[in-house]
Amino acid sequence: MHAHNVEAGLGAQLSCVAYGQRAPFALKRIIEHAITVVFDIEACDLRSRSRGTAETAFARQAAMYLAHVSCGLSFTDTGRIFHRDRTTVAYACGQIEDRRDDARVDRTIDLLEAVVGRLAHVTLPRPSCLN
Repeated sequence: MHAHNVEAGLGAQLSCVAYGQRAPFALKRIIEHAITVVFDIEACDLRSRSRGTAETAFARQAAMYLAHVSCGLSFTDTGRIFHRDRTTVAYACGQIEDRRDDARVDRTIDLLEAVVGRLAHVTLPRPSCLN
């Protein structure tokens, strides 16, 4: 199956807010897993309070971008799960948006959005199951 066929079957944006209060932390695990695989970095580096290498910082920015833009978490909620200030999340999202002018970065983020959306769909309980 070609990539564009896979993407079409995964759906567009994922709104994760409806999944309840525990969903942001479950989403963080899903996003972290996808990011560590794609960017070939360790999860502990991604979670580090320090910036780390440029590659690690970019991967962390991509993770925060996915949480905010793709999953619909607020800057505050995204900052909470990634242990960053909401202004750092806003900055990260701006950096990723600017870098999406590069076709390779844009394609990588597109595929990460599709993967995270699909993993969240099959991993998180449906809202009706949370009551």
